[in-house]
Amino acid sequence: MNGEVELVLDAKAVLGEGPCWDGKNGLLYWVDIEGKKLHLYKPSTGEDREVEVGEMIGAVVPREAGGVVVVLESGFYFLDPEDGKLEQITDPERDLPENRFNDGKCDPAGRFWAGTLNLNGNEKHAALYCLDTNLKVTKKLSNLSLSNGLAWSPDHRFFYLIDTPTKRVTRYRYDVETGEISDPEAIIEFLEGEGFPDGMTIDEEGNLWIAHWGGGKVTNWNPNTGDLLQTIEVPAINVTSCTFGGEELKDLYITTARNGMEETELAQFPHAGGLFKVRTSVKGMRANEFKG
Repeated sequence: MNGEVELVLDAKAVLGEGPCWDGKNGLLYWVDIEGKKLHLYKPSTGEDREVEVGEMIGAVVPREAGGVVVVLESGFYFLDPEDGKLEQITDPERDLPENRFNDGKCDPAGRFWAGTLNLNGNEKHAALYCLDTNLKVTKKLSNLSLSNGLAWSPDHRFFYLIDTPTKRVTRYRYDVETGEISDPEAIIEFLEGEGFPDGMTIDEEGNLWIAHWGGGKVTNWNPNTGDLLQTIEVPAINVTSCTFGGEELKDLYITTARNGMEETELAQFPHAGGLFKVRTSVKGMRANEFKG
């Protein structure tokens, strides 16, 4: 059984996204994409520190060597959260100014995977990239529309990806040694009225937790059977992503957004754009660090 959903931060983020737990430092990183800020939330003190990055920021991952790696509108960057210093690594879409980077995570080998979207909503204009530990970037998938949630199975056999407009989760065979993915298979389909699949995380049992943009909830799925296991209602329409954190990795942190909401909706969901948390009965997977 899960606990009650609680509001951790009434952040009123425009587009809260990309939560990532840093177990070494007891920090939750999360981003406000359109607010152009990285947030560092420390549950032990309740402090939420903001780092201005000057561009829309899609995702953040901890770096083994210290600091973090982020994806901005203009590609992959090293970032020192202490002084805000940015160092560009590469921009694989410098010739596509109408695209921006969106969700991203590190795989079990410490590579940073991140996908893009088209700011004009054009479909099949986006892609998924992988920044290897040698700082070389590879395009893994083309013809995506809005690359979003990612996860790897605990046994490292599978990679999961959400391309939001398709309303489905696709599973790929994954080779941890080479980073190759193959044999795509749609395993979960969202029905009408459920909103759109957005960010995603995975627990140690291999089950997926998916945020519903426009659906006001997080759902928990068995990827092997396609069965819906449970639903967590969230007091926000646009639920964007989730990740496990806390000392036991049993606290599910949930990000939400305010953008695109009408005044009547904001009155109904005043804490939209907030950071929420729910205590679960399962343990999440520790976030992988970038090893480059």
